[in-house]
Order: sequence, then structure tokens, then C-alpha cells
Amino acid sequence: MTDRRTFLTAATGAAMLAVGARGAMAAPNTPVAALPVNDKSSRYRPAGRFGIGGTQVGSNHVPTPADQAAGIMQAAWDEGVRYFDTSPWYGLGLSERRFGTFFDGKPRDAFIISTKIGRVLVPDAKVGGTKVGNWMLTPPMRHEYDYSADGVKRSVEQSLQRMGMDRLDIVFVHDLSPDNKDMGEKWTEHFEKAKTGAFVELTKMRDAGVIKAWGLGVNTLPPALKAFEVADPDIILSATQYSLVKHADALNQLMPVVAKRNASIVVGAPLNDGFLAGGERFNYAAIPPEMRAKRARVAALAQEHGTNLRTAALHFAMANPTVSAIIPGARSATQVAQNAASIRAKVPAEFWAALKREKLIEDKAPVPS
Repeated sequence: MTDRRTFLTAATGAAMLAVGARGAMAAPNTPVAALPVNDKSSRYRPAGRFGIGGTQVGSNHVPTPADQAAGIMQAAWDEGVRYFDTSPWYGLGLSERRFGTFFDGKPRDAFIISTKIGRVLVPDAKVGGTKVGNWMLTPPMRHEYDYSADGVKRSVEQSLQRMGMDRLDIVFVHDLSPDNKDMGEKWTEHFEKAKTGAFVELTKMRDAGVIKAWGLGVNTLPPALKAFEVADPDIILSATQYSLVKHADALNQLMPVVAKRNASIVVGAPLNDGFLAGGERFNYAAIPPEMRAKRARVAALAQEHGTNLRTAALHFAMANPTVSAIIPGARSATQVAQNAASIRAKVPAEFWAALKREKLIEDKAPVPS
């Protein structure tokens, strides 16, 4: 039987070949211009700035049937999306398995995959078909937290097997954060384990070419800032923190550090869990009254200037130069098409000026030119 060390050593060899061939990868037909080709003097950034998150493929909040999940993936591919983000946590392996089914037969160099570590999945018949967290269609798997070096190897191996792939592009250390209800204020204890385990192992994997980049995937700012104090992350998946209606803290605290370290940010949930597309949740919870009022005013200004809230929100999230990609989720093929249409649209400069006049966005927040 192949042990984890042998498995990942073999993966390292395959990845080194892929690194050498990276420059030959054809530019995807993305709805927005690709970033410049990565060179040896810069950290890795996804080649396309418009990606998609895999939470809905994993049945987040409501069940997503297999044919609907496949339609979401196909619509994203048809729109030119080539950066896809998932996690073992999304549906306890369901999202990754569906990703693997979709990508079966597609050239590996034609797309970019990021997934996450921190939770290792263990077979458990009692879990199958139950609701776990926000996940509505769970397989018979339970999760165990493991931020050790061995936990990284186990998680990466499991993800590769679920997706039927030989390598990953980006790996995020997932939910190491005070908003994780399993941890709360004890997140720092898990962080200390990750500092000497996961962070070190992921750095080794990056330097060996097994992965192209690593960072944290979190919904709060303190863990990301702390990671830069103790390690050398390339890219932070910061979800819910940099959006049209909530961005001051990320703009003033996280982004200067990211820029100084020549790293970048992937903006997760740029629509605040569907809130900026008209949904009735804000960041996975009830909508605060002040946010409901703010959304109404921004939406009215958008309409006055010939655009809409979704379009404005996606363009705002991409305008900051520290942002390498945005990965809105989608519950249907229609939502994928709506997001892509928004990315291709133009937002009048007068709209951004109006937002700044009314103090609805920060004065120094970058906006599209």
C-alpha cells in the first residue's frame, strides 16, 4: 500500500514537471483580462481574476441536486471561468467529488484549483444524510480538525483522491478563526499548532513545487494578519471582509500588509453571501438593519447611474490591486451567467463619485478607472 509520504513524494515529481510547463499554458477565455504571466520575481497569482467558489456545489444552505451542480460548473466553464475553489468542508467532501467528476477528462493545465486543509474527513455512517453546519446533503463522513504537518499531508492526499487529480495549485488553511463556532476564542490554540505544522509543511510543498501557493482561508482579519507575522503566505482567501458595503477594516488593516509582502488576496463572498444580489442573508446570518438601509441606498444610486448592485459589487471587489481574484458562489447556471454579465459590463465613473460623496465607500478605496 502506498503511504502518504510516498504518495506526496510522487506528487512532488509530477508537480515539478508542471511548474516547468507553466509558461506554455494557454490563456483561458475569461470574461476579464488575465493578469500578467507570473515570473520568478513575483508570487503566484491565479491567471484569471474571475473565479467561482464551490460552496453551493456542496449544498450550502439548501440541497443542490447533482444535475444542478453539474450545470453550475458547466455554465462557469462556458463563461470562460478557469479558477475554481473548493474545500473538504463544503458538503463534507461533496463539493470536491463533484468538482472531480466535472473535471474528469479536461486537461489539467487548462484550469486552476484551490482547496483547503484543516479538517480531515473520517468515514462515519451516522453522519450520512444529516445536516452538518450549513451542509444539507452530507455523505457518511465526519470531520476532525488537524493542523499538523501530517494532517496537511492526509488532507491533500484525500482531496487529490476525491477530485481524481495529481496536483493542486493553491492550498488554504481553512477556518482557523474566531468565527468558527467549534473554536471561538480557542482559535489561537489551533493557530499555534498550525504555525509549527501546517504553515511549515505548506511552505515546503510550495518550495518543492507540489503546490504553487498557500495561505489562509478565513472570514475574519486577525488570523490573516497573524499569519504574516509568523510565516510566509502567498495569498489570503478573505471571505466577507472586502465588499462594496463592508471593506474599511480590510482596506486599512489587511491590504497594506499584503501589499508590503508582495502577496495577494482572493475575495471570497464578494456579494456577502448573496446579500448584494438581493438575498435575505448577510454573511451567513440575519441582515443587520443598518446594512439593509445601506444596500437600499447603494442600489438606488446604481439604478440612477444605469447599473445594478451585483455589477457594482463585483467591480468594486476586483478594483483593489492587492486582489488577485474574486470567487462569488452561484446556486444555479443562471446566477453564473448573471455574474459573468456583470463582470463584462461597465460601471460609470459618476456612480463611484456619488458613493464617495455620500460616504458609502471609503475615500481611499480603489474603484475601477
